[in-house]
Amino acid sequence: MTTTVSDASAASADELRAKLVDELVENGTVRTPAVETALRQVPRHLFLPGVPLPTAYADEPVYTKYDETGVHISAASQPRIVALMLEQLQIRPGHRILELGAGTGYNAALMATITGTAGHVTTIDIDDDLVTGAREHLAAAGIPRVDVVVSDGALGHGETAPFDRVIATVGCFEIPTPWLEQLTPGGRLVVPVRLAGAVSRSIIFERGEGGWVDRGSEMCTFMPLRGIGDDARGVIDLTGTAEVRLQTHRDIAHATDPDALAGVFATARHESWTGACFAPMESFEWLFLWLACRLPNPLMRMEVDPSARESGLVKPAFPTVAMATAAADGFAYLTIRAAAPGPDGGKRYEVGVIGHGIAGQRLAEQVAREIVTWDQGYRDRTVRFGIPDTRPRPDSDAGRLVLDRPNNPMTLTWE
Repeated sequence: MTTTVSDASAASADELRAKLVDELVENGTVRTPAVETALRQVPRHLFLPGVPLPTAYADEPVYTKYDETGVHISAASQPRIVALMLEQLQIRPGHRILELGAGTGYNAALMATITGTAGHVTTIDIDDDLVTGAREHLAAAGIPRVDVVVSDGALGHGETAPFDRVIATVGCFEIPTPWLEQLTPGGRLVVPVRLAGAVSRSIIFERGEGGWVDRGSEMCTFMPLRGIGDDARGVIDLTGTAEVRLQTHRDIAHATDPDALAGVFATARHESWTGACFAPMESFEWLFLWLACRLPNPLMRMEVDPSARESGLVKPAFPTVAMATAAADGFAYLTIRAAAPGPDGGKRYEVGVIGHGIAGQRLAEQVAREIVTWDQGYRDRTVRFGIPDTRPRPDSDAGRLVLDRPNNPMTLTWE
């Protein structure tokens, strides 16, 4: 694959790239000179051949590969998320870096630029065609010191370990042990972990006393890991017209059987309101985490076409999406409504729950109680994640949860 760019389009690409990076600096995503310089230098459009320049430099993901059912399985991540994770990684000149999920090769190019002539990047993908494309893109961009390897990312790359930094640009349900074992003492792992249901966070892990401790986390979602650590998603059409769809995961109970949810919106609607209020643009991320971990059936992403919202069939918390949960005989999702102004006189929105099905009212009330518990007792606490060396026991304290995993269970603590 050879990419040629005319002088006019190159100028346009430079301008679009500069504008994108300016926005990322202005909104606080990019905080360090090293990350800013790399984003300004590496031409993202060369890693997306055939994609229009405005699309290549928009702050949106670009999906690059689909499976046989049409589900996207690889993408060039949203630049904001790329920059966010690079800031989390804290690359230094001379670092040896392992990336799981080569994709287009763009992230590897950025990391190679930051780690410099004394450093090296190894990036892995499970698909031959993605690896071939990443190699060609890196060559077109003139980026050296990157090895692109075909392998199962869950295995890491023991041949060239240890690494100063390990970063996963694919989501995982359990952190594979090789990723931890192949770090140098004092090394850092940045990984998007699907904690429960549809709730994921990019977590920084470093070695601490008695296990691995987090040094910060950010909300984000990635294409799931495939291969040994496969974390495939599913989709349930709730309407028969694909106007409302549930995204399911392997830790979602059998209650998400399509037959059990067929016709659920034809049943009575039950609303339960909580008194928990949010300001405009205030993130729901910590509420979502609490509900995902506390409900018997973790939160799922409910995607909504405009037609379903405009007809009044559903009232999602956001224009095209809401978070939902299900039971064998019911279904409930989050909604919002205007509330009284806050102490600062600004707008506020109250969180509610809408339930359908035989158990719709019970389920809506159950979710609402959890929202109230979080709002009154845990909203202002800090959440910490850990991977202890010794398998932790379940804790009766509501503010400390154990996420069971076969090899590396995690703890969540609201401090």
